[in-house]
Amino acid sequence: MVLIFSYNVVMATFSFDTVSEYNKAEMNNVFAMVQKEISNRYDFKGTPADIDWIGDKAGFKVVGENEWQIENIIDIIRKKLVSHNQSSKVLDLSKAISTSNMKANKEIPFVSGLDQDKAKKIVKILRDSLPKVKAQIQGETVRVTSTSKDELQSAMRLIESTDFDFPVAFNNYR
Repeated sequence: MVLIFSYNVVMATFSFDTVSEYNKAEMNNVFAMVQKEISNRYDFKGTPADIDWIGDKAGFKVVGENEWQIENIIDIIRKKLVSHNQSSKVLDLSKAISTSNMKANKEIPFVSGLDQDKAKKIVKILRDSLPKVKAQIQGETVRVTSTSKDELQSAMRLIESTDFDFPVAFNNYR
């Protein structure tokens, strides 16, 4: 009598999601720190220099006396973002400075969400460099899966080291 044992070995799969988003709590902290620095700086005393929120905290509105002040406030924002471990790529600086009534304004919305083109860039880089990792676009996220946690860590390092023109973050580790 011959006994045959059959084992179905299922490899565990691990995954994470790549997203383009920012930390709202940290943005509140950055906003408060920038407001404080503007109120304390000597070169901004007696000027309309200020920072405010756009809509439902979807970005910053920077107000200044001229373009020079606007650029200085944006520089302060960048420094505060770095000190709070946030990427300055979250700032969409494409809008022009508008001037009226001896004031200059600039709206700086936050970049959030991966559109199809951005997601395709991430998928292409992963497929070209790490063939054992599978990446697929799911709405505004890119799901990265592998049977090896080491491969996933390599994928994270690759994505972080690539210089995209948008911020990237990771969530849903499984």
